[in-house]
Amino acid sequence: MACLFCDICDRKVPSDIIYEDSKCLAFRDIDPGAPSHILVIPKKHLASLNDLTEDDSAIMGHLMICAAKIAATEGLSDSGYRLVVNCNKDGGQTVFHIHIHILGGRRLHWPPG
Repeated sequence: MACLFCDICDRKVPSDIIYEDSKCLAFRDIDPGAPSHILVIPKKHLASLNDLTEDDSAIMGHLMICAAKIAATEGLSDSGYRLVVNCNKDGGQTVFHIHIHILGGRRLHWPPG
């Protein structure tokens, strides 16, 4: 099964990568919902939150730590930012590879919609 984010990890699809380590990759969203909109993905393919097991706890924690570091690098820490993980179609997930959205650079409203 083809996966856009796996193809980005494998450099088959170009993207504006801003962070990478052995476990994850972060790149700018091509359809940003805020002035700063970055996606943080695990290199391991996991379709959605529903596919996580206890064995995935470390990678999900790693993604959160990386998201906070990336937000700081982007200058979002002091003013604030939002992390979002969508799950399945009704939850707004459009690419079925777990990803964390980092949104910032403007005041974000609640509820998001």
